[in-house]
Amino acid sequence: MFLKCNRRKKDGKVHCYWSVVESYRLSSGRTAKRPILYLGEINDSQRLAWCKSIAALEGRTKAPQQIALFPTDRQPPEELSHRASEVQPVQVDLSRMQLCRSRQWGACWLAL
Repeated sequence: MFLKCNRRKKDGKVHCYWSVVESYRLSSGRTAKRPILYLGEINDSQRLAWCKSIAALEGRTKAPQQIALFPTDRQPPEELSHRASEVQPVQVDLSRMQLCRSRQWGACWLAL
């Protein structure tokens, strides 16, 4: 999958309309393209976000990265900043976190 730009000149201005397109192989051995999703006119940041999403769907992203969570009132330890390739420190605002749609789990295992 990839993003394809269709350009159109309208009122003297060039407009780019984007689509998510899939390539597939025909029985004759040739390749063809099939539009999957029409996005319309999008800006550069939206285009980059779609490219990242497509790469994640196709598994072209790099290996998973480990993160370490810290509350915003504390700074991550210095040793984490030196090992940036292994562990990425992330600060979380705990006062804005909430539990939504909680589920009970484990009561059925208690009887076992």
